[in-house]
Amino acid sequence: MRDFSGPPGSVTASVRARLSSLAPGETRIADTMLTMGRDLIYRSVSDVAEDAGTSISSVVRCCQRLGFKGFQDFKIALARDGDTAVHAVKNDITDSDDPAAIREKVVAAAVDAVATGAGFVDDAQFTRATQLLRAARRVLFLGVGTSAPLAQDAAYRMGTIGVPAEAPTDVHVQHVRAGLLGAGEVAVAISHTGSTRETVSSSRAATGAGAQLVALTSFARSPLVDLADVVLVAGSSETAYRVEARASRIAHLIVLDALFVALAFADETRANRSLEITESVLAEHRF
Repeated sequence: MRDFSGPPGSVTASVRARLSSLAPGETRIADTMLTMGRDLIYRSVSDVAEDAGTSISSVVRCCQRLGFKGFQDFKIALARDGDTAVHAVKNDITDSDDPAAIREKVVAAAVDAVATGAGFVDDAQFTRATQLLRAARRVLFLGVGTSAPLAQDAAYRMGTIGVPAEAPTDVHVQHVRAGLLGAGEVAVAISHTGSTRETVSSSRAATGAGAQLVALTSFARSPLVDLADVVLVAGSSETAYRVEARASRIAHLIVLDALFVALAFADETRANRSLEITESVLAEHRF
């Protein structure tokens, strides 16, 4: 892949310089992305595909023809255009801020992610997710990369209130487990972008096997959302800007915690029985 580090505007200039080498359909896609400008970093691959009147796979191939690994790689390059990786994700932090000021601003950004991200999850979708998980014979949490720890934590916590849940760490095992799901079972896919290849593939296997799919993501438009029966969008301008935002994980964690509490209250008898066993076992590991 090409190195796009350079002065401001290097990425855009590079794309414009290669327009003449693209096929007509690819040129239309590239023009669409150029027209969006830096607003592109707030958009999903599905948004671009619709605006360009083409498919998601065509957008990805166009980005690859332009020298990027894919759409997300193009967004990263655009976000960092003419800047360093650190400065590209620093929000309103300045070079003159001391560590204490940086901490305050990062905390403020996290609070905003919770308030404007997790705080505005659609009520009807959240209620439906709670109902599906409560009735599920088995729940499979899917997540890779920075979403993997959230999936594993959620599966463990759900288990402590009697919800039969698992979150395999290996992506191949996730895919196999998803394909073995069936009617009455639920997959919960966690993905910031909603465009992670492994998570989308496992989600497609789950729905193909007859399971219901709950998607937890930061973008309202993505390949994952297109597959889901229930969509929980928890994202803000900050989480959309950062391709792998820490704040997005905070927002997603809050939503998962809310699901945990809602499920505990939905079946208090089951939850209390399981929590008593959990607390008894954990007590054996503490001094």
